[in-house]
Amino acid sequence: MKTILNKENITRGLVLVVYLIIFFMIDYLNMSYIEMIKVQGLLITAIHIILNVVMALIATKIYIMHEDILKQVGKEVKGSNVSIFAVLFGMLTYGCTPCVISFFAAIGISFTVITLPWAGLPYKLISLLILIFGLWFSNKQQKKFCEVKLY
Repeated sequence: MKTILNKENITRGLVLVVYLIIFFMIDYLNMSYIEMIKVQGLLITAIHIILNVVMALIATKIYIMHEDILKQVGKEVKGSNVSIFAVLFGMLTYGCTPCVISFFAAIGISFTVITLPWAGLPYKLISLLILIFGLWFSNKQQKKFCEVKLY
């Protein structure tokens, strides 16, 4: 039990919880799940919830991989902030629609995210693709730094 409840595992669990809170908060700012069920149906709402969990797990995995590389090599690797970009992308797109519209209008882009189908699901899928790319890239970097060379 002591090995499970060490400082490193608790930190990793907290990172997962933080990512879950962020992704669920972004959904809530778009529309509540009860309203989403009424407007979009149970299937779309379930897909949103499942994608939130999957994206939080991938983002946490990327965090863990980079933390391990940092311990082994002692320096930051390329692509370590990809999970942050996916979260920011989500906040700027399928997040709080009035804030996003105001922000984009201020810099000369005027469109509305609320017109997207399925409560902004296309943007969430793009965020998922960004995270998958980040996981692939992180895995590639980890293999590069962690390979054992035999002579």
